[in-house]
Amino acid sequence: MERDLLIKELQQVNDISLLQAVKAVLHYGMQREGKISIEQYNQELEDAEARIEKGQFIVHEEAINRIKGWRKEN
Repeated sequence: MERDLLIKELQQVNDISLLQAVKAVLHYGMQREGKISIEQYNQELEDAEARIEKGQFIVHEEAINRIKGWRKEN
């Protein structure tokens, strides 16, 4: 039930930065269910740093504001 609702809400999102933030949180949660290699961890850090250098990120406050906006729409 909760998963279906989340999928429905994500299908309405067009903001790439926000989708990347959600993806990062999802991957973090999935990783906590099992261990990852040091190599994979380091690669993910490098990927994140590259996105930050390109300006492909949002700050925490903006993510919160966007989430609040979604709740108002539904």
